[in-house]
Amino acid sequence: MDKLKNMYKNYFSIGPKAVLVVMLSLMVVTAGVQAAKKTIVVSIDGKETKIVTFRKTFKDALSDNSIVLGPKDKVSTSVDTRLKKNDRIDIKRAVNVTVAVDGEVKEIQTTQDTVFKMFNDEGIVVKDTDRVIPSRNIQITDGLNVVVTRIESKIISESVELDFATVVKQDDEAITGSKKVLQEGEKGERVITTQLVYEDGKEVERKVVNDVVTKKPVQKIVSVGTLAVLNLSRGGQVAYKNSIKMKATAYTCNFASTGKSPGDKGFGRTATGTIARRNPDGYSSIAVDPRVIPLGTKLYIEGYGYGIAEDTGGAIKGNIIDVYLNSESECRQWGVRTVNVYIVK
Repeated sequence: MDKLKNMYKNYFSIGPKAVLVVMLSLMVVTAGVQAAKKTIVVSIDGKETKIVTFRKTFKDALSDNSIVLGPKDKVSTSVDTRLKKNDRIDIKRAVNVTVAVDGEVKEIQTTQDTVFKMFNDEGIVVKDTDRVIPSRNIQITDGLNVVVTRIESKIISESVELDFATVVKQDDEAITGSKKVLQEGEKGERVITTQLVYEDGKEVERKVVNDVVTKKPVQKIVSVGTLAVLNLSRGGQVAYKNSIKMKATAYTCNFASTGKSPGDKGFGRTATGTIARRNPDGYSSIAVDPRVIPLGTKLYIEGYGYGIAEDTGGAIKGNIIDVYLNSESECRQWGVRTVNVYIVK
């Protein structure tokens, strides 16, 4: 402008025509300056500022006003865009966020609004099952600390053997101490399904979600003898259930013993209908009180031998037995004794 003024002074004396030329030149220059002058709006994080500039691009205009863009700052239009009057550029400053994930701590600059969007922008894959603190939908602020915990769940199934129980049954027909396997046992099986929960690879929870017996165990059944053993003086053994100390008398087939004579009905027969007998090599007839020893019970009488409770008598009450002998003289010889009576069967 000063240069134009000087030209005006120098040429003013030339005349009116020269003055006109100078004035027109001045007007053209002034118009050019006004055309280059532009007012633009710069918004930084929502705060607007009007800037007057003669620059051609946003980049130059921002530089003239000491507005420096960071590498992660977000702009609404290219900074190389040619400026026009009333143009606008919106700048969103990137903020610093710390993300702890997969054993690493990442320092991130981001312009995203939420943690979720930042994950997508940074390529951090987060599953729905993962835990994010604070929430993945929270608004991002400068200095925010985010912790991602990887949550994994695994289902495992384990087969477990089930031991079988052993059932012992008493066998009153076998000698004490003898054993016999009646049924072999079989182990069973159960399948336990467990859910395991891991946080960042470390197990934090273990829960049984299913427990099914796929095969029931089979009991082992063993019989054990309960019969005691009497060792006989003449050799041999007598297996017995229990023993009773009793008074023992003797009888034979005569009127004195039975009140019957030969030819009478039932003469020589026991109360159970068998023929009264003395069999040293087998079972002889024994009269008992059925309330003490049931009829049909097999016995071993000390000093007498084997017998069967198959007869009764009016004088046989309580712990008394009457052994059968073949003659009255044998009965007198037997007399009355106290003997051990062994219940054989």
